[in-house]
Amino acid sequence: MQTLLPVNKKLSLVLVLVLVLVLVLVLVLGDRAKPNIKIGVLHSLTGTMAVSETPLVDAVRLAVEEANQSGGVNGAQIEMIIADCRSDADYCAQQAEQLITQDGVQALFGCWTSTCRKAVKAVVEKHHHLLFYPVQYEGLEQSPDIIYTGAVPNQQLIPMVSWAMQQRGKRAYLIGSDYVFPRTANRIVKKLLLAKDGQLVAERYVPLGERSLDVIVNDIAKQRPDFVVNTLNGDSNQYFFRALQKAGVHAEDIPVFSTSIAEAELAAMGPELMAGHYAAWNYFQSIASEENRAYIERFRRRFGQQRVLDDPMEAAYIGMQLWVNALRSADAPDIATVKIVLAQQTLAAPEGIVAVDADTRHLWKPVRIGKARADGQFEIVWQSGRSIAPAPFPFFIPRAERDAMAGDAR
Repeated sequence: MQTLLPVNKKLSLVLVLVLVLVLVLVLVLGDRAKPNIKIGVLHSLTGTMAVSETPLVDAVRLAVEEANQSGGVNGAQIEMIIADCRSDADYCAQQAEQLITQDGVQALFGCWTSTCRKAVKAVVEKHHHLLFYPVQYEGLEQSPDIIYTGAVPNQQLIPMVSWAMQQRGKRAYLIGSDYVFPRTANRIVKKLLLAKDGQLVAERYVPLGERSLDVIVNDIAKQRPDFVVNTLNGDSNQYFFRALQKAGVHAEDIPVFSTSIAEAELAAMGPELMAGHYAAWNYFQSIASEENRAYIERFRRRFGQQRVLDDPMEAAYIGMQLWVNALRSADAPDIATVKIVLAQQTLAAPEGIVAVDADTRHLWKPVRIGKARADGQFEIVWQSGRSIAPAPFPFFIPRAERDAMAGDAR
């Protein structure tokens, strides 16, 4: 018996060690076995909007990979399901429906044009789901099911036009693509011109994807406005600036102020075409801050040193970060709870401090105006110096008129 006792003790010790090892393996493998959290990414990879929208997919991908590398969400990895919207709003809405009802995504990230956003908004609100929209737009909208990470008019359009009138004069020529954002934005611009004793020289629209812009450019050359407000979207911008160059319209004489041209568009169309002209955004790659330098370094390490970054990309990136932070903080992972937590989020972003406005679900954001350079970057010529509260419904337009404008934009 005296010789058996140590053996029994050894067997007991081995058994305990085996049980501990099994428990550890169960915990580790159980954690790894957690199903992925799926998200839907809705951007146009083909068609007239592809140049602008394709880079946003990489921005979302970077944020997803960074989240997964830091442990995912409570041990679960995030899985991207990418849908090509084909520059077609109705098709994009169909893809949103499929991502929600068939693929079981927990959130959607995407859209560019307001026509696309409104089509997808109807689907998202039908299912009480969640969309992160990363592009500046005309405002006059808010939804409990959308986080708007791009600018509203008081964070881009209004300060841009106000600065143009101070610096260049009061005669404005408006050109835009023929859909919701340009027409609504220009109604706001016309109200601003009226309030500041400005003058509308002309207002012209062309279809999305339009390439023939010589007639309008010749009219600009003839009318000689103090500045042009450009709300063209997609690859029409390339043909517009080519026509300006061909007609001998120079930035020093008639500067163009654009709302939808950033570094990605400059790289695609050739930065020399827009050199000397202006754009207003919340983020420029040229921002000199530690957060921005680190962001650029991470992005280029992942996607290539030659890549440029722009405002909608950064807005897409921080939208994913806000969602991940909210999901990690929420007591429960359901969409309704995450929406509540999202309304409390603040983030030190590459553009500066941003925060979700609980009332409107838009972001507080800094505002900047940049002058395009021949190297494809923007020289920041004006900035707000602080984050500006979002005002989706411009205060200087009477309530009844704002409601009418919002109705027309639907």
